[in-house]
Amino acid sequence: MKKMMYFAFLAVFLLVLGNIGTVRAEIIPPYGYGQFGLQAVVLCESLTIRQNPSTSSKAVQTVPYGTLFATMNESGGFVDCLLSDDVDAEVSGWVNSEYIIIDPAWYRTERNTPVYAWNSEESPKVALLAKDTRLPILKEEGDWLIVSLRGATGWIRKSETDKAPAAIQ
Repeated sequence: MKKMMYFAFLAVFLLVLGNIGTVRAEIIPPYGYGQFGLQAVVLCESLTIRQNPSTSSKAVQTVPYGTLFATMNESGGFVDCLLSDDVDAEVSGWVNSEYIIIDPAWYRTERNTPVYAWNSEESPKVALLAKDTRLPILKEEGDWLIVSLRGATGWIRKSETDKAPAAIQ
């Protein structure tokens, strides 16, 4: 009986020890189509919304990094967007598709998480994400995720995440 208790204690101890220092996070899958289309997020420091799908078209509004909006149609490298859920108070226009990501998966930290300059833990750390930081995932490459960092990109090791997608919250 003492041997079984010892082994049970040892197993629990090893499980706890194995999780010390492990960065946990959640990968939130893309939302898919909503009431007004697919969700998009601004990836650059600020993005100009224009009346028509052209860089020479009149500016309607400028929105900062991380702004979420619904996308409609695409035309010549521009995406028709809707910035409000209220159709009566609708702010809409066209944005250059190079500066947004449409329907991304999201990375949300549960603890402080290091972000690297490239896909190696030997590379310089470019950021340390605080708990509950949420960033769009730009791409998965092997054991790494490439995330958006206010107009730049960073690499997070996938093994530092909980691999099962979590429910959208």
